[in-house]
Amino acid sequence: MIYFADLHCHTTCSDGSVSPSELIQLAKQSGLKGLSITDHDSIDAYKTAIPAAREAGILLGTGVEFSCEFQGISLHLLGYDFDLNNVGMHQLCARHQKRRELRNQAILTKLNEHGMPISYEELLAKGQGNTIGRPHIAQLMVEKGYVKNFREAFNHHIGEGRKCYDPGDPFTVEEAIEVLHAAGGKAFVAHPQLLPEEFPINDLLKLPFDGLECYYSRLFKKFWVETALGKGWMMSGGSDFHGSVKPETELGCSGVDQETFNRIFQKPL
Repeated sequence: MIYFADLHCHTTCSDGSVSPSELIQLAKQSGLKGLSITDHDSIDAYKTAIPAAREAGILLGTGVEFSCEFQGISLHLLGYDFDLNNVGMHQLCARHQKRRELRNQAILTKLNEHGMPISYEELLAKGQGNTIGRPHIAQLMVEKGYVKNFREAFNHHIGEGRKCYDPGDPFTVEEAIEVLHAAGGKAFVAHPQLLPEEFPINDLLKLPFDGLECYYSRLFKKFWVETALGKGWMMSGGSDFHGSVKPETELGCSGVDQETFNRIFQKPL
């Protein structure tokens, strides 16, 4: 099935392997008509994505994926259709970048303590000046022979709850929603299918979200569609494409139809 638009994908401006302009070309080659780039805690991709999308004839809706915390548990939030020039959005992204910098340093310290030294300079070089996260650390771990692959890096060392993981100083979901709404945007729960069983779902759903990512990659749970319908929320969908970082996930393997795209993005670029 070819979807109209993929609303969850990443570029080199966070932890993806393709540049914004390359992602636009991939979208065109895949038969997609629309796209939202949801880099982690960054909206820098739109500087080059907007002209590339216009040239390629791809509809573009603003997007971002914020790392948050709700009642002590990690949660990702997707933001859509916000004003790219909003000062509050830029300030929140800048604060997230500082948080990531400190967390990355803490993770490297723990790796060094466990006999897997990686210098911060090596990590900066790997990130090429863009948003740096755990996938970049995992890539260096593979290159240095500490682990065989990304899965081993996360499952045994730097995944949540593992010995070299560090949560950093996270922001609350409530703050992210507030900033998005002030920027004229919409807040969606990202990949709710991945939430742990102990997650306080009922409390989360009391927050003023605008929608749920009901169609995520190749995962689907009817519960989330029923929940969105029951609350009158919108339903988004996307692949969570990262390029070679997650080669098993193809751009456009999940998405939304044109009607849904038009409902979510009142201000397409």
